[in-house]
Amino acid sequence: MTKRKTTATGAALLLAICLAVGAGCSSSKTTDSTAANTAEQAAKQQAAATPPAATTQPQPPAAPKKPKELTAHGQTRTDNYYWLNERENPEVIAYLNAENAYTKQVMADTEELQEKLFKEIVSRIKQTDESVPFKKNGYFYYTRYEAGKEYPIFARRKGTMQAPEEVMLNANERAEGKSYYAPAGMEVSPNNRLLAFGEDTVSRRQYTIRFKDLQTGELLPDRIPNTTGGAVWANDNKTVFYTMKDPSLRSFKIFSHTLGTPTSQDKEVYHEKDETFSTYVYKTKSEKYIIIGSSSTLSQEYRYADASKPAAGFKIIQPRERGLEYDVDHFGNNFYIRTNKDGATNFKLMQTPVGKTAKENWKEVIPHRADVLLEGTEIFKDYLVLQERKNGLTELRIKKWNDPKTDYYVDFGEEAYTASIGINPEFDSKTLRYNYSSLTTPGSTFDYNMVTKEKTLLKEQEVVGDFNKENYEAKRIYATAKDGTKIPISLVYRKGLQLDGNNPTLLYAYGSYGITMNPGFSSVRLSLLDRGFVYAIAHIRGGQEMGRQWYEDGKMLKKKNTFTDYIACAEHLIQQKYTNPDKLFAQGGSAGGLLMGAVVNMRPDLFEGVHAAVPFVDVVTTMLDTSIPLTTGEFDEWGNPAEKQYYDYMLSYSPYDNVEAKEYPNMLVTTGLHDSQVQYFEPAKWVAKLREMKTDDNLLLLQTNMEAGHGGASGRFQPYRETALQYAFFLKLAGIEE
Repeated sequence: MTKRKTTATGAALLLAICLAVGAGCSSSKTTDSTAANTAEQAAKQQAAATPPAATTQPQPPAAPKKPKELTAHGQTRTDNYYWLNERENPEVIAYLNAENAYTKQVMADTEELQEKLFKEIVSRIKQTDESVPFKKNGYFYYTRYEAGKEYPIFARRKGTMQAPEEVMLNANERAEGKSYYAPAGMEVSPNNRLLAFGEDTVSRRQYTIRFKDLQTGELLPDRIPNTTGGAVWANDNKTVFYTMKDPSLRSFKIFSHTLGTPTSQDKEVYHEKDETFSTYVYKTKSEKYIIIGSSSTLSQEYRYADASKPAAGFKIIQPRERGLEYDVDHFGNNFYIRTNKDGATNFKLMQTPVGKTAKENWKEVIPHRADVLLEGTEIFKDYLVLQERKNGLTELRIKKWNDPKTDYYVDFGEEAYTASIGINPEFDSKTLRYNYSSLTTPGSTFDYNMVTKEKTLLKEQEVVGDFNKENYEAKRIYATAKDGTKIPISLVYRKGLQLDGNNPTLLYAYGSYGITMNPGFSSVRLSLLDRGFVYAIAHIRGGQEMGRQWYEDGKMLKKKNTFTDYIACAEHLIQQKYTNPDKLFAQGGSAGGLLMGAVVNMRPDLFEGVHAAVPFVDVVTTMLDTSIPLTTGEFDEWGNPAEKQYYDYMLSYSPYDNVEAKEYPNMLVTTGLHDSQVQYFEPAKWVAKLREMKTDDNLLLLQTNMEAGHGGASGRFQPYRETALQYAFFLKLAGIEE
């Protein structure tokens, strides 16, 4: 799900000004002089409110305190910075700009290093590059990049890779003149003639779906705004199904659209009225059925319709039940269902005939196992492939349908790695496409012959320069949590590391939504490793690394396990003499930013520096406000604070509510003005309160990307400007200047 997930730091400043003065120009890049003057005056007022510098050191902005009383369960909290959620207030924009200016001043001595890091990171990326093609419906599809260009080119060739190239969409051309651009979807009609794709030009993850005739190159006039970006084709080549978002950005309705007709005539196919659920639509691998799904944290529900009869209506597969989770694919005469039915915590695979889909008809194909999480499946005509997780690592298991004795695992041969089923659109194949990487092995794409068990390496991510994976070492160690649970830590560093307790170390973690942080390769990370850093991933509870129970033990009223697990990992790295508190750095984003906020309240002494990216830190206030995007769908992750036991528990760890008058480590907080997952005002409020309360002179920096949202800047290279700032922050604190 697209909740408060993963990393990092915005509509151009002019657009921000437009929003600030309520000019209503969210789709425009222009503003008038009145708006500009208003923002300029607000900026001057903000500057005037900032105390003059007593020394040559830059002085941080001081956000005005405007008390707001928030009452729940008979308890009143006073929020002095609640006003920062007023996106249309020029004073807010001025404050964010003042914080950005302060960050730039403080980090001015690292500007050369930032530029060096940026060029270094980009120099490792192969400028002219191309993905491994996959074959579907007679065409080979791939994505390629041209030297110096920020965006991908989506292309295909008919029948063979020696055929002439057909450029379906050049995102560089579509992005011209835009400060942000993100394409999505890329779905070709069954007759191979038409392309549907989505575009986001603001970074709120609200996409407009467009259509292109691939024979003529013509862009069709149809435009469908405010969608998730994907369109699903019916088999008539003229009907598409798509998902609409509500004002809180919840995916709540499915519509059908007929090409060439006004969107005002689009038919509402399904309305998900339960605000704790989101809805989506997809097509089965068999291309025979359109599936509508509704999902919450603890249950799902699916409907299906014949893709050749798009107007015939949808039939329910199994009505939703709280606690019943399942997902659906189709093969032959059956639906295949991965489910936790009857207490299968780690999931099992079942099948049921089309037309007899209620759960009492489900028959077991792969049983539940207490020590193996069934993550996913890939169905072929002759083979079933299972993606499983055991002891924290992914395994790919292959079974032959008509020979129960044919049951084996793909051998990977490394201690810590990441593997996953790749793109396999065709049933009638003996070849499995899978992806592989490790902390030392660049991302690789393999074809695996399921008959001969032969692997063919199709591509390994090229790292330009003098990279040699033999120069690095990866290992897995285990910390012991407060309750005795063993918490895995994946490590990578340059060979020759001395365990003298003096190595700068970056400890990353996430720990929410059952999302697994796999130990994969990053060429970007080499800029730290080559400067002597150890990079560590703490596989804490709240993720799903060690099975489904790992997730259950890190959410709701057990959420604090996530934080104490991370602290135990930090302590273990120190005890094992990888590092010390003066050289240990912490990093997490989104829900991982919540982790950062909780940890610095609980154990600020463990860390020299912390990067909290798009951090979800105002937990109680956000979860009480159902108008904020994603709140209602997350009650089963965090709890519903309308119930007192969850209110009290959240309040006990919510980073914003637990800021105290004490010393905090050096901190860099990054966000995006248009963030649709964690609203910009959460980190802004948090920083303002930390400035007011903390008793130390350590760095506290807030960097807001005024042109981006939850995922930061768009493009292939520009996001690394933000990475360079983050790395320069760590290196500055570690005393590394080059």
